[in-house]
Amino acid sequence: MSGFTWRWPLALVIGALLIIGLAVAVIVLTSRKRMTPEPQQAASPNEPSKKSLPQVWNLRAHLGTGIVAERYRVYRAACVSGVVLLCVGLLASLGLIARPSTVDDDASAQSSRDIVLCLDVSGSALPFDREVIATYLELVKNFKTERIGMSIFNSTSRTVFPLTDDYSLVSKQLTSAMTALKGVQTQDDIDKMSDRQYQEISDWLSGTQNRKDATSLIGDGLVNCAAMVPDFSASANGSAKRTSPASIVFASDNVLSGSPLYTLQEALAIATKNDIHVDGLFTGAQASENDATTVDMRTRVEAAGGTFLTRSQASSVDQLVRSIESEKTKKAEQDATSDLVDTPAVWVAALIVILGVYFVLQGWVRR
Repeated sequence: MSGFTWRWPLALVIGALLIIGLAVAVIVLTSRKRMTPEPQQAASPNEPSKKSLPQVWNLRAHLGTGIVAERYRVYRAACVSGVVLLCVGLLASLGLIARPSTVDDDASAQSSRDIVLCLDVSGSALPFDREVIATYLELVKNFKTERIGMSIFNSTSRTVFPLTDDYSLVSKQLTSAMTALKGVQTQDDIDKMSDRQYQEISDWLSGTQNRKDATSLIGDGLVNCAAMVPDFSASANGSAKRTSPASIVFASDNVLSGSPLYTLQEALAIATKNDIHVDGLFTGAQASENDATTVDMRTRVEAAGGTFLTRSQASSVDQLVRSIESEKTKKAEQDATSDLVDTPAVWVAALIVILGVYFVLQGWVRR
């Protein structure tokens, strides 16, 4: 945060000039009143001389003597201080009206970056999804100002949580998913699963198998994940560019069973036309990393400009983070902007203190 400025400086200037003008007018008028001599009346020959007149009690003379004079001076000083405090408070109010602001160089580049975690939960990928979610948890630890959402898919898709910057919610949801998936990593785990564990898995997967005779519709799942990004359009032509980066971390084994509306290639093309960067993470068995479906997924993701990783790669999280960071950096270089952020906190605090002192002082003056 740097570069202090005023959004409406003219309000501060006009207000200050009005206060100065009012102060000058008050000073001039009071000075004239003091300087105006009292009218002198000619003494009548029949009137007695002033020296022979009796002494008359005078309030002003009384206030100018002894302890009364001291208390009166304190009273006048308190009244003047009250006026000064009101003037300073008025200046602080004018400062708020002028909207003090600072230039935030990072707001445009970071705060609106969107990342969608897109997970295949079909039968062939489900035993390995717990490891993938662990990778997602590691990814979240590396982010600070991003909005993160998650969608899971099989024949249909379900949004686990929408785009949010509430990282405690994200971590809670991912941890809950890891707990639920603990019992489906091997066939022995499935055989030993309790009714409660089965219900947890069933609840978590609810909404992902709404089409009969179809599972793991890869392209449809990716398009639904892309639809979570604001301003998504399935008919986009690629002419519009996003002002802030958007990424999808797409985890699947690319084993298709059924007739999808979109192929993986078509889904990647739609994401690209919407200016959404897609990175791929293979979720199948390590023995399947060289299968034709895996090679096809790698080829298509990399052709679309994304990074393709497998679970066996020790640096997968680091590579994914660097891929997402590089996309953010590229976008920031293409559209380097800064935001003006209102910073009224100091002025509000000053106004509260000034008014507090003023009211305390006026309470003492009234006593």
